[in-house]
Amino acid sequence: MKILKDSGITAPKGFKAAGIHCGIKKKKKDLAIITSDKEALCCACFTQNTVKAAPLKICEENLKSSNNQIKAIIINSGNANACTGDRGYQDAKLMIKTLAKCLNIDVNKTLVSSTGVIGVYLPIENILDGIENIVKEISAEAKNAKDCAQAIMTTDTFVKEIAVEIKLKDETIVKIGGISKGSGMIHPNMATMLGFITTDCNISKKLLEKAFKECINSSFNMISVDGETSTNDMAVIMANGEALNNKIEKEDEDYKTFKTALMFVCTSLAKMIVKDGEGATKFLEVNIKNAKNKNEAKVLCKSIINSNLVKTAFFGCDANWGRILSAMGSTGVEFDQNKISISFCNKSGDIVLFQNGEPLNFDEKLALKILKEKEIIIDVNLNQGNEQTIQGWGCDLSYEYVKINADYRT
Repeated sequence: MKILKDSGITAPKGFKAAGIHCGIKKKKKDLAIITSDKEALCCACFTQNTVKAAPLKICEENLKSSNNQIKAIIINSGNANACTGDRGYQDAKLMIKTLAKCLNIDVNKTLVSSTGVIGVYLPIENILDGIENIVKEISAEAKNAKDCAQAIMTTDTFVKEIAVEIKLKDETIVKIGGISKGSGMIHPNMATMLGFITTDCNISKKLLEKAFKECINSSFNMISVDGETSTNDMAVIMANGEALNNKIEKEDEDYKTFKTALMFVCTSLAKMIVKDGEGATKFLEVNIKNAKNKNEAKVLCKSIINSNLVKTAFFGCDANWGRILSAMGSTGVEFDQNKISISFCNKSGDIVLFQNGEPLNFDEKLALKILKEKEIIIDVNLNQGNEQTIQGWGCDLSYEYVKINADYRT
C-alpha cells in the first residue's frame, strides 16, 4: 500500500469534486460536491440517533430506490437542516432536484448531506444558486479535493483527507480516497461525523458492504470526543469500478488487500477527528488486550475513552489509573481485576501503574513526563482470554471545550 501525498477524494479514477462559499457562512467555504463519471456502487452508515435530519432520510430513500447506484453527493456545512419539519425535508429535496438538473442525472442517483447548527432553516435560495455555480467548478484536481474537504468543515481546525493506492493480483492499481469532518459531538455510536470515501475498485455490492461495515465498526465507531451522538452523521463509500480490475467477488487475497487499505483510510480519518477534538490537548489511544471476546473488549474500550473523569485526569496530567478501572467496572462486563495490568506509554517512556489487583509504586516524575506529551497510549491487559488487541481513540476534556460549545450557536 502506498500513501498518496497531497491527495484526497479525487485520487481514484472517475471522481471529481469542488468546494465553494455560497452564503450559509459569512466567509468560509460551505458547499461541497462529489461526483462520479460512471454510476458508483454506494454503501452508507447513518447515525443511530433517533432524531435524524432530513438529508439522512432522503439518502436512505434514494439508496433504496436506486439500488445503491449513485452519481453525485451535495454537502453543505454551517446548517444541519435538522429538526426543521416538512420545510426542512422539502429544502433537502430541492437541493437534490437542483443538483440532478444541473448535472443532467436521475434525481434518485443523488445524495444530500448537511452539518452545522440544529433547528435553523436553510438559506435555501443561497444554496440553490450555489449548486448551479459549484457544478461548473468540478474537477479531478487535488486542489478541488482539498476545497471539497474544507467546505464540509464546521468547528474543525484542519482539513481531513487521505488517499492510498494498492496493487491487486492482476497488477491493477486501485485507489481509495477519503475526507471527513468532525471535532465535537463525537461518540462511538456510528461515527458522529461526516465521512466520504471514494474508490475505483471493481467489487461486488455484498463485499463492499461487508468491508465497509467492518471498517466503520473498528474505526469511526471506536472514537470519542465528548460522548454526544448527533443528528446528521453519516459515512459513505462510492465504488465506480473504473480501475477495471478483475471484479472482487470472493473473500480472497484481493479482498483482504482492499479491506486492509480501506481500514487504513477509515482509521486515519477517525484519528484525525479525535486529534481535532474541540479544545483537546491530548490524543489518547486505548488498547484492550487478551479479553475473552471482541465484543467485551470493545465495550470496555469505549467506556474508558468516553469517561469524562478519565478525560479530565489526562487533561490535568494526573496518573489516576483508578478512573480507568472504575470506567471498566461500570460496563457490566465481567472480568477479574486481580489479573489486570494498566500502563501508560509514549515516546517519553513506559510505566506500569496497576498489576494483578494491586497498585504499584511508580515514578511520579516519569508519569508526569509521559502525561505531558500530546499523545498517550493506555494499555489494559485483561489476561483473561486470547482476543486480539482492540483499539479505541479519544481525547482529553478541557476548559476550551466548554467555551467552544457554550456559544456555538450565537
